[in-house]
Amino acid sequence: MSRRVVVVGAGFHGCSAALRLSNQGYEVTVIDKAYAGRHASGVNAGGVRRLGRHPAEIPLAIAAWERWQNMASIVGDDCGFRPVGQIKVAENDNDMAILNERERQLQNQGYHHEKLINRDELRKRLPALAGHCPGGLACDGDGFANPYRTVTAWRREAERQGACFREGIEITGIEPKGNGWRLSGGDEHFDADLLVNCAGAWAGELCKWLGEPVPITAEAPMLMITERLSPFLGTVVGATSRPLSFKQFENGTVLIGGGVRGVVDTVRHVAETRLDGLAENADTVVSLFPFMKEARIMRTWAGVEAVMQDHIPVIGPSSQHDNVIHAFGFSAHGYQLGPITGEIVADLAMERDPKLPITPFSIQRFQTPCPE
Repeated sequence: MSRRVVVVGAGFHGCSAALRLSNQGYEVTVIDKAYAGRHASGVNAGGVRRLGRHPAEIPLAIAAWERWQNMASIVGDDCGFRPVGQIKVAENDNDMAILNERERQLQNQGYHHEKLINRDELRKRLPALAGHCPGGLACDGDGFANPYRTVTAWRREAERQGACFREGIEITGIEPKGNGWRLSGGDEHFDADLLVNCAGAWAGELCKWLGEPVPITAEAPMLMITERLSPFLGTVVGATSRPLSFKQFENGTVLIGGGVRGVVDTVRHVAETRLDGLAENADTVVSLFPFMKEARIMRTWAGVEAVMQDHIPVIGPSSQHDNVIHAFGFSAHGYQLGPITGEIVADLAMERDPKLPITPFSIQRFQTPCPE
């Protein structure tokens, strides 16, 4: 059995893989070009949701949600998880029809975690919401957590289990060595029997070196946070036809996000905000919660996310090498799935069939078969 593992990428998924592999006795080294949680994992909106998932992701999201309920027993920290519920709001009758169809489709597949609510129930749950909204789709038990606190907790638990983290090292090359790999980073070399690609927006470079390129882009979801306001919002709010993630924290500040994109600086490997995009997000908020027009924005930022062409991740074994596992491309909605990713990677490393269905996430879906 392979015992030396190199995980490239110290985001949530890399830390999750490191923890689960270390638990199984592997000698794990995690390498990151910056530091744990520097990009997508530590600076996202912190949504913990099953609501609105792609059908292929729902089994993983449900399993991950169960782990979130017991996070403190896994890593010694609840990671700020608050199961306050999430609601996707309909702004008009067309939105309501979309949500009704979504509920119907899920029920036909045997899922009942998303429930349609009418205008009266919506008003009861969101009394500050504008009166024109006819209803919504609610998922009780969903909520939010603290992204950077989460990554830090998983990293520390992985270290307690024996994983070694090497930060500030950019991998510049991969070559076969014996039955494994040698990775180069600056003046250092790292040998591995098994390579795990959790490199996020930079995972595509590793895939090229491994001979299995993928259609991946780096995007920059933007977020902003307000001054402290009097409590008015208990649940997390999204919109049906516009990007929005809207929540109020216990200290009164309000986070506004949801996927409006900034700009990725590919030279400096950082994300920058766009004023017009922030204004678009703010307009959505004001149309739903008119009193927010007077709220002051205190800070804005953006993270660097790996987005796949079909907006679902790559999770599974390499199509070219039997000692490479991929877990990347979560397309700005992977945070909630972090607790389950490491379990899947560990199963694959030990040549066990994962308990969850991962066929839709195979890297082979991007490879064109050769004509006969």
